[in-house]
Amino acid sequence: MFNRRLFFLFPDAEHAGRAVADLGEAGVPRRAIHTVAADPARLEGLPNPRSPEQADEAWRIERQAWRLNLGVFFAALAALVVAAVTGSAWAMALALVVMAGTFLAGAWFALRVPDAHLDEFREALTHGEVLLMVDVAPPRVREIESLVHRRHPEMAEAGVGWTPA
Repeated sequence: MFNRRLFFLFPDAEHAGRAVADLGEAGVPRRAIHTVAADPARLEGLPNPRSPEQADEAWRIERQAWRLNLGVFFAALAALVVAAVTGSAWAMALALVVMAGTFLAGAWFALRVPDAHLDEFREALTHGEVLLMVDVAPPRVREIESLVHRRHPEMAEAGVGWTPA
């Protein structure tokens, strides 16, 4: 359901292009590689060139899910107060179950889901670096990281996040 998004910073588009070729040889499809630079025009020939504003869909999804989770939690809290005032034990129990569920879902996401976002790389992008975002299935994360590390010492590993599959 969710893939991992690996973030790699390269000093320029030429180095990033070599990494894209290596990833292609390793079986990573071009559609799973995204390149980001402050000026997308510098990314000619690289797959899926994007500006920083276009590139971080996972962050938008995460913010919306977090707001929804908080909204449901506080609606259940309000329902708990109303149920306590009216003396409805079943409604109080239901509200408590919903509150516990939203709390556990938020805790699971905060503690277990890898979390790197494009905002962490804005400064590097303004200095002319190129960010490669590579979407891979979780079992391939170590393999792809190892490949890029071995062949591209100029690269700075930037993190791991998630993306919808």
